[in-house]
Amino acid sequence: MALLEVKNLKKIYSTRFGSNQVQALSDVNFSVENGEYVAIMGESGSGKTTLLNILAALDKATSGEVLLNGKNLADVKEANIAEFRRRNLGFVFQDFNLLDTFSIEDNIFLPLVLARTPYKKMQQMLTPIAEKLGITELLKKYPYEVSGGQKQRAAVARAIITNPQIILADEPTGALDSKASDHLLELFSDINKSGQTILMVTHSTKAASHANRIIFIKDGKVFHQIYRADMSNEELYEKISNTLVVIAAGGDTNE
Repeated sequence: MALLEVKNLKKIYSTRFGSNQVQALSDVNFSVENGEYVAIMGESGSGKTTLLNILAALDKATSGEVLLNGKNLADVKEANIAEFRRRNLGFVFQDFNLLDTFSIEDNIFLPLVLARTPYKKMQQMLTPIAEKLGITELLKKYPYEVSGGQKQRAAVARAIITNPQIILADEPTGALDSKASDHLLELFSDINKSGQTILMVTHSTKAASHANRIIFIKDGKVFHQIYRADMSNEELYEKISNTLVVIAAGGDTNE
């Protein structure tokens, strides 16, 4: 059984008085296996952000199912949804979502504090992660005292410290310079190699070329997929670029 299953997902938004409807997702189907690293790409308005919000249990589908390890997200009660996210999902956002009044350490600890994890255990959990991500010397600093790349590494630490079933990343390199982006993508690859499942929404061809599968969304549907197989990052980058050109031109990726 796949870790994540998306079945016949549809999302329709209605205007305030219901006079107009916008179909953001029309019939999305795909699955993600445990340990996969998947990138989702698509033009603005293609539905990928709506899809991510539904996978994150931040929005509900009009119809269809999202199953995480066999559990239908629609069956999670509203009162339990925050705890469900905390236990099962890790989040990495483009704008980091760190609290400036908290130290880097306390930002990383936040999901554990909400889960009432003892402080001593939190420290034990953080030490190897901070070393792996190269942020040990930053833990007592505040977000406004560190660089964008360092903030994003702190956000990654916060995402993985709960040992989530899947990390959902929304444009994780979008606010980073080239060097910081490269470092983050290397970290994502290392984290994935350790067994962590990652699903990343991105506009960046370079970011997507680090994944093992790329799903292209167009007009609210899965339009095409590319599997890495034995391709290098450079070869995958070229194939993604060519596919995006074909999609933008309204062509058929099977041509």
